Amino acid sequence: MSDHKMSDHNQGREPQHENEVKLAPSMIAADWSQPLAVVQELAAAGCEWLHFDAMDGHLVPNITLGPMFLEALRPHSKLHFDAHLMLDNPAPYIDDFIKAGADSILVHVEGNPHLHRLIWQIKDKGKLAGVVLNPATPVEAISVILPDVDIVLVMSVNPGFSGQKFLPLAVGKMEQLCRLRAERDLKFSIMVDGGMSPETAVSAVTAGAEILVCGASSVFIKGKPLTENVRAMRDAIRLAQPLALSPDTLLARADRA
Repeated sequence: MSDHKMSDHNQGREPQHENEVKLAPSMIAADWSQPLAVVQELAAAGCEWLHFDAMDGHLVPNITLGPMFLEALRPHSKLHFDAHLMLDNPAPYIDDFIKAGADSILVHVEGNPHLHRLIWQIKDKGKLAGVVLNPATPVEAISVILPDVDIVLVMSVNPGFSGQKFLPLAVGKMEQLCRLRAERDLKFSIMVDGGMSPETAVSAVTAGAEILVCGASSVFIKGKPLTENVRAMRDAIRLAQPLALSPDTLLARADRA
């Protein structure tokens, strides 16, 4: 990996540590008429990450923001900018998102046969690299690349639109990833995206999620203050964390299987 000097907003770009669950509000669900005000309010409420969905209308059935959106917000925020590239061919755009200020970039296993090349394109620029699993894609599809990634994003909805319901099958995937991480002594963080609410957050954190992408069902509930919504998610996380399985428990379960 090439040497990389962190700018101020990149401080603390290392993967998640145990027992630290972070909220990553998804800007696709925010009020786009005043995005900077939203970002500042989220920071004041204690959110650590911002999640940006880039969609091209091919890999998923929607078209959303590009790197210029991140670039406009970057000078005004020290939050971690997480770019989820739902693009049919992400390679030509990775550097653009990095230049725009992304701290981590996530690419899909679906439709990307040269996944290692994409991951190292990101890591060689000193950024966190993640791989994304759609609901119908099994964990086995990324087994070979797990040692090389910093983040695994489990989609708990079919990507493309905000406001969908949480798919319970994501819980089993997160538990499976936790077991694999413990068995193989790996360091990636587990992120979940889709249908997050205080109720589903308990299930996700208990299953091992460490970064929760929050949208229309949690942080951006219409008619309710952002600070109140963030507080409800924090309360859910505090409830769930004591229930999360430890690495030793996961390894013991694997030995009995």
